Amino acid sequence: MTISMYQASIPTFTRHLNILVDILTKGAAHAEAKKIDPTVFINSRLAPDMFALAKQVQIVSDTSKGASARLAQVEPPSYEDTETTFPQLIERAKKTIAWLETLKPEQIDGGEEREVSWKTRTATKTMKGQPYLFQHALPNLFFHVSMVYAILRHNGVELGKGDYLGKL
Repeated sequence: MTISMYQASIPTFTRHLNILVDILTKGAAHAEAKKIDPTVFINSRLAPDMFALAKQVQIVSDTSKGASARLAQVEPPSYEDTETTFPQLIERAKKTIAWLETLKPEQIDGGEEREVSWKTRTATKTMKGQPYLFQHALPNLFFHVSMVYAILRHNGVELGKGDYLGKL
């Protein structure tokens, strides 16, 4: 059985963006209930050399739209990285979901062997579509969603494994 690149990508990106929205919503509610300035969470990081929560969310959005756009051979929307509040971060995730929902299976399916290229901070990388999705894009997505979860959990937000896994 052949795997559908669309089914492996768009629903997975969308699912994890929705999980991110739920996690961020819990973070905002926790800050409000405990009378903690939300910027404490937004600017928090697990280690001095890691990105803060806001940047982690932006990377989840950028990974989802960038990888999907590369696989579909379309231009992704560009969002400014200016979010500084929970509502703004949640809105960015929702805006990314809305854009992903515009992509059609025929734009992505069949792209397993298609060359995709992207720029990192230090180089331009190129891979075939299927290895790119499974070896780079999805692990990157999971890592940064995990970091948002871990930052909030580390700061006392009551989250559990079920919050990270989402509704099955």
